[in-house]
Formats: sequence, C-alpha cells, structure tokens
Amino acid sequence: MPSFRRAVAPLLCLALAACSSGAALENISTADVSSETTGSVVAARTPSGAVGTSLAEEQARDMEEGAEVAYAETKGAAGKIQVAMAAVAPRPSVPSRGWDGTIHKARFSDAHPIDFGKVTPKHHAVHGIDVSRWQAKMDWDKLRAHGTNFAFIKATDGGDHLDPMFKANWEAAAKAGVPRGAYHFFYWCRYASQQADWFIRHVPKEKGALPPVIDVEWNHQSKCNQNLPRAKVLEKMKVFMDRLEAHYGQKPIIYTAPDFYEDNLKGEFKEYPFWLRSVAAHPSKRYPNREWLFWQYSGSGLSQGVKGRIDLNVFRGDEAAFRRWVASASL
Repeated sequence: MPSFRRAVAPLLCLALAACSSGAALENISTADVSSETTGSVVAARTPSGAVGTSLAEEQARDMEEGAEVAYAETKGAAGKIQVAMAAVAPRPSVPSRGWDGTIHKARFSDAHPIDFGKVTPKHHAVHGIDVSRWQAKMDWDKLRAHGTNFAFIKATDGGDHLDPMFKANWEAAAKAGVPRGAYHFFYWCRYASQQADWFIRHVPKEKGALPPVIDVEWNHQSKCNQNLPRAKVLEKMKVFMDRLEAHYGQKPIIYTAPDFYEDNLKGEFKEYPFWLRSVAAHPSKRYPNREWLFWQYSGSGLSQGVKGRIDLNVFRGDEAAFRRWVASASL
C-alpha cells in the first residue's frame, strides 16, 4: 500500500461551525454533494464544551494510514493538543404521532423487477425504505399508507457532510408515525472516532428511534486510497460502532454490499445485526451462512409519495417479530 505523509493543519474551528477537512483527500464540505454509492440511514446530547480527544489517542485508536487529514487544534489546559469540534445548540424535539403498531401491506412496484426464485420480497410481511437527499421532498403519509413500515434515513458521511434533507426527513417520518433510524456513510480516509462524533452531533437521541446504521462499502468515486487491509477495516468499524453504542445505548446495524462483504466481513461481527444489499439474488446466494435482519432488494422501487426511484427493503420476520424487534431495539 502506498505511503502518504500525514499532515495535521493548525486550523481553528469557530463556535457553531463544523470542522471541515480542507486538506483531506475527500475534501467535502457540508454543502458538497455526497459521493455515496448506495442506491438512494430532540438534539444529540453533545457536551456543552468542545468535544475532543488527544491527537495521540486518535492515532493510537484509529491507526489511520494513507490519508492526509486536516484538524483544528487548540492547546488544552495541560498542554495537550486537542482535536476540537464545536458544540451544536440543542433544538426542540419534534412532535411525533408515534408508531401505533400497524403494519401496512406493501404496494410498491419496481422499474426493474428481478426474479428472485422461490423466496421473493413478497414472501416477507414487513417492507420499508431507505432515503437520502436524492429523493428530494416526499409525502411521508402517502409513503406509510403505501407500505413503508420502517425507514432508514441518510444523515451523515465522513466527518463533515450532513445530508441536506436529513432534518426534514427525520421530522416528517416521525410526524407520519413511521419507525425510523439514521445511517452514516463511512469514509476510509477519515478517523473513525471523528466520524462517530460527527454523527452523534447531528442525529437525535430520541425516544422511539431505531438503531443507527453504519454503511460500509467500497466507494469507487472516492479520491482516497481504499486498499486498507482487512484488519484495519474491522478496527475502524469497531471504533465507530463502540462510540455509537455507548452514546445511543443501541447496537448499530451494519449495512454492506456483496464485494465489500466478501473482502472484509465474512465471519465477522456475528453479534451485530446486518442489513444486506442484494438486488440481483436472494441474500442466501450472495451472503452464504450470514444471518440478516434487513434485506435491500431494490434500488429502483416506485411508490406513491415520492417522485422517481427509491430503495426498497424487507424485515426478516413476520409482523409479530417486527413489533417485538421495534419494542426491544428502539430507544
């Protein structure tokens, strides 16, 4: 793997402004379009002061290699260099209709239907969607009536990008009574702990929310060198997931695609729930012997309440199993 010079730029983040990695290989600001490759996851309880860990701790925990990352630095009281992140002002919780336990029959269609064989998505009782900025404004009441029984909403990617539709989708789904969780698109050229802090700052720790999701896949549009060894990939994922679990009190869900799974995740993280992308075959064909909780079966779904295409998913279990899972997994 090529060796890169590690650069730490002495930038200062002003209050209420996000730390942007201007010298980072990804070089994405909060206004930039995400380079995600998926088909379409009350305020966060951020400490009142700056969130920070020592640079030495960051390097020891993440063991980051092959990336030039610019951080804002400030001297701590004891003289340590601190990686600073500005606190976010709390916003009031959004009135929610709350989920009443009703399961709506899926009435989705597909622009490119697939023959999955004997076991198809239609054999599953509970369907849902995942969305991001690409779906623009949606009618969540219509989506729910059309068969959206759960939703995973894109929140963040990397360490400085917030999906511009996250807040609107998060609040609208709640008002419509749709159980929903948020997902983070993981960057391999950013510190895992920094990404976790970014997600925590923007995703509410809110009663009724589903577990957070880490979206891990190879992003072929990325400018960074992604040839990380398997052990490094697993280590970075664990750092991120541990931080989210400590904050939200929920074990994160792992979303992945076949090529990334084959390279890194076979036989790993058996204690975590998996959400698998498999749009050309049943998951048993693409992920042999892997237990899964959610299956993303289409990236070309069609539904009332949204213009254009949308990702479609199913829950592995009947209606009673889904109600039990929501009751046990939600905040």
